[in-house]
Amino acid sequence: MTRIDFYLLSSDQPAIRLQYACRLAHKAWQKGHHVYLHCPDEASAEQLDELLWSFREEAFVPHALQADHTEEPVVCGYGNDPGAAQDLLINLSDSAPEFFSRFARLAEIVVEQDAVRVPARERFRFYRERGYPLQSHQIRTAG
Repeated sequence: MTRIDFYLLSSDQPAIRLQYACRLAHKAWQKGHHVYLHCPDEASAEQLDELLWSFREEAFVPHALQADHTEEPVVCGYGNDPGAAQDLLINLSDSAPEFFSRFARLAEIVVEQDAVRVPARERFRFYRERGYPLQSHQIRTAG
């Protein structure tokens, strides 16, 4: 059964959410995991793909857009087909992806902004009602 972690960031800045997604993807990749970053649309996937090149000067994350290279260890995509099931799904969309149960772990990253927090609460209830193991992590951020 998919393990679901909610990372509750102490920031109201959407950019901090994307930065944290990059950090989480980098950490997971360093541990040998495959990561799928699920974005709400193509433009968001492209933005995240660009951010992965520069989010931390000393960090390198082998990644690609799903449309280009699904075999990379870290893939940025959108839509309803993540390709082969991966280890970690990082959800940056406003809804629970239909395919989330194909992953061993799901990370939901939440900032203190109603446009992000309200749909995240709905997803938390959705997962809890279906019996998925949930954990919440309070993350203090500088932003």
